[in-house]
Amino acid sequence: MIRINLDVVMAQRKISLNKLSELVGVTPANLSILKNEKGKAVRFSTLDALCKALDCQPGDLMEYIDDEPNDKTDQSMEE
Repeated sequence: MIRINLDVVMAQRKISLNKLSELVGVTPANLSILKNEKGKAVRFSTLDALCKALDCQPGDLMEYIDDEPNDKTDQSMEE
């Protein structure tokens, strides 16, 4: 799964949701959906605007978390 770290980056930059909304041109409601990991997708243009406004890289805003069990790990634990 992809974890969204927008809230962490916002806290580090000490920026409010409303201020970020103004800078990015996305409604506070839509940013809140993204921040709370309720969104299903993000446009590259939105990601670009977020990175510009927060002076960060896409990897600062998102990270991949493996939520699938690893077959090799499961098998070695059973032995």
